[in-house]
Amino acid sequence: MSNKTDSNIYTILFAIVMVIVVGGLLAFTASALRSNIDENKRLEKQQNILYAMGVNENEGNSAVFVSTEKAPELFSQYIKKQLVIQDGKVSEDDQAYLIDVKKEQANAKVGNARRLPLFVGEKDGKTFYIAPIRGKGLWDAIWAYVAMDENMVVKGAYFDHKGETPGLGANIKMRYFMDDFIGEHLMKNGAFKGINVAKGNADPKNEDKTDNEVDAIAGATITGDGVSAMIKSDLKLYVPYFETLKQ
Repeated sequence: MSNKTDSNIYTILFAIVMVIVVGGLLAFTASALRSNIDENKRLEKQQNILYAMGVNENEGNSAVFVSTEKAPELFSQYIKKQLVIQDGKVSEDDQAYLIDVKKEQANAKVGNARRLPLFVGEKDGKTFYIAPIRGKGLWDAIWAYVAMDENMVVKGAYFDHKGETPGLGANIKMRYFMDDFIGEHLMKNGAFKGINVAKGNADPKNEDKTDNEVDAIAGATITGDGVSAMIKSDLKLYVPYFETLKQ
C-alpha cells in the first residue's frame, strides 16, 4: 500500500498550504515594517538633497552623507523652501521631497501634468536649487539630485543606481565622478543643452566648465549615456522656472 504522502494530490495541497503560509508571513512582515521602511526612505531623500548642496561629511575621496540622526535637523536648517512646479504654476509644499519622481514620469506619459519638486537651500550666503531626476542605466533605474544656482550652473550632485555593474556603471555614485559636475553649465548661448558624459572627452581634467561635458567612466558607456539623457530630459523641464528668476 502506498503512503498517502507520496500522492500527487498531497504534494499539490502541501505546496498550496506552504505558499499561503509563507505569503501570509511575508505580507505581515512587510506591513509590520512599513513605517520603518517609509522613515528610512524619508531620511535617505533628505540626505541626498543635503549632499547635493554640499551638506555632507566628505573626507578625502570618500562620499559620505550626514548621519540619519542629523539629517532632519540639517534639512530644516538648510532647506528654506520646497516647491512644486506643475503646468507652469509654482506652489510651496513642505512634503515636496516625498514626491515619487518615477510615478510622476509615468503620469506624464499618459498625458497627466507632471509635478516637479524643487528644493531651495541656503548655505554660506548662497542659494541652491536642488532638483531630483530619474532615468535608465544599463540594467535598471538611475537617479540623481542636482544642485544649481540661478543660472543653472551645477553646484553639486548626488548620483545613485539600482543595479549597475560594480566597478563600472555603479561608479556613478563615486565622488570622483559626481564632483566632476560641479561648475558645469547646463545652458549654452541662452539655450538648455545639458551635460554630456563623453567618452574621449577632450578635457579629461575637466578644466573647461562651459563645454557641457564631463569625462565618461571607462567601460560604462551605456550607463553614462543614461546619465546624459536623464539630465537633458528632466532638468530641461525646470528651465521656465529659472527664467522667472531673471525677471
